[in-house]
Amino acid sequence: MAILAQQREELALALRRAEQAHCLGIIDHLAAKIRARCPEAVYVAIDRSGEHRAVTVHGVLGEQPSPLGACPWLWDGTETGHPLNEIDSDITLDIEYALLPPTSPVRALVQHNMSMDDCWLLELPPADRAACVAELIRGHHPAATAVIVDGRAGGGRVVGVIEEQRDGKVPAPVARPRLSSACDDALTRLVAQVFLLPPLADRHLMPVPRGFAHPHGSSASDQVRLMPLPPTA
Repeated sequence: MAILAQQREELALALRRAEQAHCLGIIDHLAAKIRARCPEAVYVAIDRSGEHRAVTVHGVLGEQPSPLGACPWLWDGTETGHPLNEIDSDITLDIEYALLPPTSPVRALVQHNMSMDDCWLLELPPADRAACVAELIRGHHPAATAVIVDGRAGGGRVVGVIEEQRDGKVPAPVARPRLSSACDDALTRLVAQVFLLPPLADRHLMPVPRGFAHPHGSSASDQVRLMPLPPTA
């Protein structure tokens, strides 16, 4: 009984992770379809306030021009002749499906639209998550070449920063990240997504350097990885 219970728990965990990866993959695919028709797209405005939590799509918005500025509307769902009209039903169904599981990571991409009642903004994932991680990290650590990430902490967390060393013979020290709260939140979402999607994890995550000590005193784990940062454009 104990062996079967453990096997069931392991399979349930694997199923949940596969479901989460599937939800995220759906939104990645949808983001690519939307940006192929509207390259400036950043958010999809939706409403889920109905009795059955069905999704109503209000339109697609671009990037906020300033902290106090409103996101520009690129498509309001009714504009005649707009290329996004071709996939309006796909947008609704894909978002509806991706938000359905209670543990879907897509739910973390939704925020309230302060400028419009009963409207929420689903942030489309970036085309290159590693590049976004590099940009966010280097905003606080300009010389960073890699980060240490922990897939156990909230799904994904940056717990160490490795900066460029002039003497290549000396192992690079791992510094504690000095990040703003907003930056840390954004990085947590991105790193969690990298861990969840097997193709991204295989491409961007590597074993940690020998002798690495977790800053929070946690034990070694295959969920603690080195993530090299690509050059920032």
